[in-house]
Amino acid sequence: MSIHWCSSAAAFEQILGRHGVAAGACTMEAAWAAFEEFVQLPVEGIEGPENDGDGFIVEWGVWDWSENRPALSLGRLLAVNDADDVDGRQDPYWQPQYWKVEFLACFAEAPALVHPRISEGGDSGFDHAAIGEPRAGALEATRRFIVQDPLLSEIWESVPVDIAVTLDRAG
Repeated sequence: MSIHWCSSAAAFEQILGRHGVAAGACTMEAAWAAFEEFVQLPVEGIEGPENDGDGFIVEWGVWDWSENRPALSLGRLLAVNDADDVDGRQDPYWQPQYWKVEFLACFAEAPALVHPRISEGGDSGFDHAAIGEPRAGALEATRRFIVQDPLLSEIWESVPVDIAVTLDRAG
């Protein structure tokens, strides 16, 4: 089964629902299980793996869009190739449009989460491993990184006070 990039956020929301993730009833373990399933779905309308058309990233920080609360973001970056733009692709400077499907979990400020490393933010780096075993391995390595880091594991063990799924233009 594959999904079109335009419906990727809706597909992710359905998967989150199947894993019991809802506002007021969310654990990061359940959100991560849904994210793992979601990022293994093939997506139509994007560049191929040879052009880094599909990747994922985990980010954390305190941002305006998280209402200045500590937040953890699970994101899938898609390099969309608009099939209708045949003329534009002939341009030697043509680039795909980058879109990000994001699960954003915001947390209440707690003493353990008020830390400069959280406030300044950080990320796991983009990973463009191919769907299947390579991506499963990359996801496991990312999750291990999060839960083994004392500060990030505090976020991981916290219960979000707000969650949202979005599909927005990136970069």
